[in-house]
Amino acid sequence: MPYPARLNPHLEEARRHTKEWARGMGMLEGSGVWEERDLDAHDYALLCAYTHPDCSAAELALVTDWYVWVFFFDDHFLEVFKRPQDREGGKRYLDRLPAFMPMDLSAGMPEPANPVEAGLADLWTRTVPDMSLDWRARFAESTENLLNESLWELSNINADRIANPVEYIEMRRKVGGAPWSAGLIEHATAEVPARVARSRPLLVLRDTFSDGVHLRNDLFSYQREVEDEGELSNGVLVLEKFLGCSTQESAEAVNDLLTSRLHQFENTTLTELGPLFAEFALDPAECAAVLAYVKGLQDWQSGGHEWHMRSSRYMNGTDGTAASGFSASSATPAGSGGGPPLPGNGFPFLPVGLGTSAADLGLTTGRRIEAARVRRFSHVPHQRVGPSLLPDFDMPFPLTLSPHLETSRRRTVEWCERMGMLGPQPGVPHSHVWDARRCADIDLPLCAAGIHPDASPEELDLSSHWLAWGTYGDDYYPVVFGRTRDFAGAKVCTDRLREFMPLDSPATPVPLNALERGLADLWSRTAGPMEPDARQAFRTAVEDMLDSWLWELHNQTLGRVPDPVDYIEMRRKTFGSDLTMSLCRLAHGRRVPPEVYRSGPMRSLENAAADYACLLNDVFSYQKEIEFEGEVHNGVLVVQDFFDCDYPTALAIVDDLMKERMRQFQHVARHELPVLYEDFGLDTQMRGVLDGYVRELENWLSGILNWHRGCVRYREEDLLGLLAPTDPVGVPKGLGTSAVHLVPASASRLLPESAPRDVPASAIRG
Repeated sequence: MPYPARLNPHLEEARRHTKEWARGMGMLEGSGVWEERDLDAHDYALLCAYTHPDCSAAELALVTDWYVWVFFFDDHFLEVFKRPQDREGGKRYLDRLPAFMPMDLSAGMPEPANPVEAGLADLWTRTVPDMSLDWRARFAESTENLLNESLWELSNINADRIANPVEYIEMRRKVGGAPWSAGLIEHATAEVPARVARSRPLLVLRDTFSDGVHLRNDLFSYQREVEDEGELSNGVLVLEKFLGCSTQESAEAVNDLLTSRLHQFENTTLTELGPLFAEFALDPAECAAVLAYVKGLQDWQSGGHEWHMRSSRYMNGTDGTAASGFSASSATPAGSGGGPPLPGNGFPFLPVGLGTSAADLGLTTGRRIEAARVRRFSHVPHQRVGPSLLPDFDMPFPLTLSPHLETSRRRTVEWCERMGMLGPQPGVPHSHVWDARRCADIDLPLCAAGIHPDASPEELDLSSHWLAWGTYGDDYYPVVFGRTRDFAGAKVCTDRLREFMPLDSPATPVPLNALERGLADLWSRTAGPMEPDARQAFRTAVEDMLDSWLWELHNQTLGRVPDPVDYIEMRRKTFGSDLTMSLCRLAHGRRVPPEVYRSGPMRSLENAAADYACLLNDVFSYQKEIEFEGEVHNGVLVVQDFFDCDYPTALAIVDDLMKERMRQFQHVARHELPVLYEDFGLDTQMRGVLDGYVRELENWLSGILNWHRGCVRYREEDLLGLLAPTDPVGVPKGLGTSAVHLVPASASRLLPESAPRDVPASAIRG
């Protein structure tokens, strides 16, 4: 815990106020959930006084009322719906609550029928007048997520199912409520400007904050939730079952992950906020608002920890001291005199303030923690690892290939040549990243033929060309921009590419290179026939992939092995998962409401499939990326770094995670989608479309595995010929140059008749 806890001086006022408020809302005597002694023992006013140490008495009272409401909701839902396992009643109960959060207060609300509805109506009316419509929408969304994902927990309890680690982290953010807490932090500190509120740095700060809060809560609440309540949604239990280890070993692993998320919070604050401020030209007041919000997130982390140490809600003694082997630290009431609070180790000469926590090694104590921090920045590139080890991949779906494969192979090479991808770009050093032979050997139509076995020749060409363009770009960025640390050039390139995806007008700039020419051609062929909403969603999928290439360059420049959670979530984008899945959805048109695709089960289905495919790629490409390219973006390496283990051990963990994600994909398809169909009242036709989409994702998975096995890209004999790290004739060395290769004679097998037989060396990555 790198930030010192402080206590708001208005604590007693908040205690008095919130007890009166809870009684007035009907949450105490007669509620069947709480008595006054329960509220006193839990002491949510103390939680809010620790987590919001600088706000006014009125603001502290409001925030405390919100937390009383959310904890009452949690306990009320447990008693009324979780214990009886009444999902249908729980859904009816939850479906009414959004009506008490209107964007426009003049729209009115229904008459509250229970303490949860009464409390929400009162709080919403007192809270939203001070905030913008953008904040209201974001806060309402996080509140609905918090409420609705209680059904996910209830469904898992009914099925006696323990989530896998990735699924758990994603769902815990929603049901655990920390994104909702982040919204209240904005209310208590400063509202984040709308134009940056959904940017990667702000989303990462929110998510790392959320994961830190939730994982800490899981450590404290394991006994209460698992032993008393029969709860299955606890991170310690999830890792205990996944790793097959003891409870204490799992708790240590959860704490390591908690530490890693705090390190990610610091890294994002120190390395990504400054460029964000410059990119959006935030004025000083807007910058100050973002930094006040970040400080509020820090205060919540330390204050939440302090409250957990003292609250009777968790594994604590009756005297309020921790009974879990920890000792409570002291906290200085803000404004109580005696000077500002000292850092955790009490040395006044150490720096304090935003971003300085890393300067105080005493704040993140323990050799284990510091070793993890150092290890993340000390990976030695180009280590000899030998041929990639391949497990027995769990692929339950059969492979079917398009009959138009051979034709698409020829046309794809021809298209890449027309777009200018098979030669150097004018005036751009090191830009000859592909040639005709390498384009043929990568054989992306083989991937498209498995993903879309029923496509027409034109549809298969379109998919093949998108795969070729994305792979070319993924290879182009590290070679052209990575070796020279030209992040500014990469940013300019990315911003220009956005201009070739117009939403309303077909007009675009004149393409200056192969990336722009290819995207302009693909966009007109793909997005032109789309409805406006679908076109916007598709553009977002492409932009996410483009931005993920910048994220990779950023990490590569820092020499930083990514945090495990950040890696998984960004890997879906670097792999182009949403882009290629969007191609699967093109034929569905407007037959399926977009909110169905945005629903929790559909996102869970797609993310499980994406993670399986991304990790599969990491397994195949381990030697290529670690030994030949000096890459840090590989899931096996991320696991090695996090657990400080060897390659075979990390591979076994990744293989287990792949199997779990595959099981989750099948579980969602078999058990959660039918419930989703009922919840949305979908007719037979729409159910058929979505069942077809599941089969398309099954083809997506089997086709990607087949492509990895069939293309010339990952075997050591291919790598030694194509990506040799040592070259007797003087191939350049350094970042980005490891991909320079010599073309083997066998590479001509798929070349069109017109292709030259004597081509220059080219580069490939990923």
